[in-house]
Formats: sequence, structure tokens, C-alpha cells
Amino acid sequence: MDLRKLKTLIDLVSESNVSELEITEAEGKIRIVKGGVPGQQVYAMAPMQAAPLMQTQAAPVVAAEVIAEVPAAPVGHTVKSPMVGTFYRSSSPGAAAFVEVGSVVKEGDTICIIEAMKILNEIEADKSGTVTQILCQNGQAVEYGQPMLVIA
Repeated sequence: MDLRKLKTLIDLVSESNVSELEITEAEGKIRIVKGGVPGQQVYAMAPMQAAPLMQTQAAPVVAAEVIAEVPAAPVGHTVKSPMVGTFYRSSSPGAAAFVEVGSVVKEGDTICIIEAMKILNEIEADKSGTVTQILCQNGQAVEYGQPMLVIA
């Protein structure tokens, strides 16, 4: 996760009624907790090694707890994002998701949508099998090559 994305998340938590936010990505896990002494903001991030703490003058204190767990490698075929965009599990906000954990898919079935430059791109399964994991959350930004689903 880059520093700009981390700063955006910290600002989002500090400006909202959310007191805690935890995000898991391929690089690691980050947890942002609101509270403490007003007047300073502390955050840290460490994919595999400890990163230095950075302090800035801002609203309430937001501390990021870095959890040094290495995510287990998914078992099965990993479907990766073919582009940068926003991951969606369904065709519209009220519609049912294309796939759920346990869904059986055939090669060529639509499994999700990635919105890029206001264009909705249907992503198809490149392998038949059963969906064992959904690695992205609905509305999450995805990078090129980022794992999205696991099919066994």
C-alpha cells in the first residue's frame, strides 16, 4: 500500500464516525484506530519489515497497528485483476453477487466487474471449478495483477 493511499484512509477515518478500520491486502494487513491525544496523527505500515513511524499535525490521533502476519498462499487457481480499477461483485448495488464462496463456475462465466475510466468490464472465469475465496471487497480499488478470487 503506498503512502498516499494510507494517508487517504487515515483522513477518511479521522473525518468520519468510524472509530476503527482494518484492511487486508496482498502486501499485508493494516489497522487504523481513532482515539488518544488530539493534535497529532501517527501511522505506520510494514509489509514484511518494520516501517518508521511518521507524525504529522492533523485532527485526532489515528494509530495504525501493523500486524506482521504473512497471509497464507491460497490453494487453487488465483484469478488476478487484468487491469487497474474498482472491483464489484455484482452488476448493480442491489443485485445479487455474480459468485459467492462455494459457487461452481465454468470457464467463461462472469465472476465480477472492474470499473475503469467509467467503463464496466466484465471479468470472466479463466478456469472451471468452485470459488473457495473472494479476496477483494465490493467497491475496493484493485491493481493490475492483484489476486481477486481463488477457484479450486
